[in-house]
Amino acid sequence: QGLLARISDLLLCRWTCRNCCQKCFDCNCCQTNEDEVEILGPFPAQTPAWLISSQNEDKDGDSDNTISELPPTLQDVSPDRRRSSSDTSRSTYSLTRRISSLESRRPSSPLIDIKPIEFGIIGAKKEIVQPTILRKTYTPDDYFRKFEPRLYSLDSNSDDMDSLTDEEILSKYQLGMLHFSTQYDLLHNYLIVRVIEAKDLPPPISYDGSRQDMAHSNPYVKICLLPDQKNSKQTGVKRKTQNPVFEERYTFEIPFLEAQRRTLLLTVVDFDKFSRHCVIGKVSMPLSDVDLVKGGHWWKALVPSSQNEVELGELLLSLNYLPSAGRLNVDIIRAKQLLQTDMSQGSDPFVKIQLVHGLKLTKTKKTSCMRGTIDPFYNESFSFKVPQEELENASLVFTVYGHNVKSSNDFIGRIVIGQYSTGAPESNHWRRMLNAHRTAVEQWHSLRSREECDRVSPASLEVT
Repeated sequence: QGLLARISDLLLCRWTCRNCCQKCFDCNCCQTNEDEVEILGPFPAQTPAWLISSQNEDKDGDSDNTISELPPTLQDVSPDRRRSSSDTSRSTYSLTRRISSLESRRPSSPLIDIKPIEFGIIGAKKEIVQPTILRKTYTPDDYFRKFEPRLYSLDSNSDDMDSLTDEEILSKYQLGMLHFSTQYDLLHNYLIVRVIEAKDLPPPISYDGSRQDMAHSNPYVKICLLPDQKNSKQTGVKRKTQNPVFEERYTFEIPFLEAQRRTLLLTVVDFDKFSRHCVIGKVSMPLSDVDLVKGGHWWKALVPSSQNEVELGELLLSLNYLPSAGRLNVDIIRAKQLLQTDMSQGSDPFVKIQLVHGLKLTKTKKTSCMRGTIDPFYNESFSFKVPQEELENASLVFTVYGHNVKSSNDFIGRIVIGQYSTGAPESNHWRRMLNAHRTAVEQWHSLRSREECDRVSPASLEVT
C-alpha cells in the first residue's frame, strides 16, 4: 500500500502480475481453477453484483466478513470442498479487490442500461395516430357533375391557341386580323397603345343563324390591360367596312414594372344601333413577352371570345337617408364605359331617376346631358321626400339613356335599388344605406339590360 506499489499499479497493465511482471495468463502465481473462472467470468466482463456490494461494504469498514460475502457459488458448495479451496479463493478474492481498487481510482463513468426506446402517448391505452384525410372521395356521378362547361369554352383554350401560328388561327376561325403597336415611355411613365387597322373582318350574322342581316359591319376596338377591365379605352366606330383604318393612339399611366405584369387585350366589336353590340373577336398579348421600351408593331389574328356581348357600362351612386327630415338623397357622381349609341361622336348620356312606391311611380328626375362621351362626370344631387314608414316599400329606378335629337332616346342600361332590387349588389347598397345612420354610402353598379330588369324587378315594369 506504499507509494511504490501505487506507482507500479499505475504503470503496469491492468492484467499484469505485480510479483513476476508477466501477463496473468502466462505466470504461474496467477493461474486459477474452473471455480475461480466461474466466479470472475471471462474478462473484460461486467463486474458481478456481489462483487460491487462487497466493495461497498469493504469501504464502510466491515473487512472481517469477507468469507460470508462470497458469491452464492462458493457458499453452496460442501464444507470439505470449501475448506480445501479456501486459500485459493482468498487469494483470488484479494486479486479481485485490487482490481476494484484500480477501477475506483479511474475516472468514474456511470453504467447505463440501454433499452429500446419507445415513443408514444402516456396513458393506459396506446392508439395509432394516422393523418386525417381531408380529400373527399366522389362517386363517378358526383365527379362528372363538378365539371364546369365554361372552363372548356373557346376562350379557355388559350394554351392550344398559343401553339398555333397566326396563319393557322386565321384559317381556323376566319375572324380577320388586327394591326397594332405598343411602346413604353420611360420619361413620362405611361404605356402607349396604337390601334392602326383591321382587315378581313367577317360580315355581321343575325341571331337566328341565317346569313348576314347587313352587308357590312360597323367595327370599333376596346383596349384594356388585364386584369383591370374597368379602365378601358375605346376607338371610334368605322361605318360599314370590313377593313377599318383606325389610327388612334391611347396612353395608360402605369409604372413600368406593373406594365410588364399586365396583358394587353384588344376586342373588336360590331356596333349595332338597334340591339346589343356583338364581339367579333379578340387579341391578347402578355406584355412580359415583348420589349416595351423598344416597342414594336404586330399583326395578330383574331380569336373567338366567350363574351358575345359587350358590357353596358357602370354607374357610381351615393345614397343617404335622413330619418328626422324624411328625405332620401341621391347623388349621381359619374359613369364609365357606357355603351356607345352614336356612331359619329360616341354618346350623349344622361341619367333618369324614378321613385316607385310599391308598384306606383311617384316622382321622376334626370341629370344634365353630357355631350360626346362614354365616361361622363355628373356630380349632381337629388332629394326625394320619403317618410320613414314608407321607406321599406320604396324603389329607385336608375336608367341611362343616350340623347337622340332625331328620334327617341337610346336606351343604354338600367338598375333598380330598393324593395324590388335587380340583384345582390343593389340590395347590398340599399341595406348599407339603412344601417349607415345619416352617412352617405357610395357604390359602383353594373348596368343591366331592359329585359333583365323587367324579368326580376316589378318596379322596372312601372317605368318607361
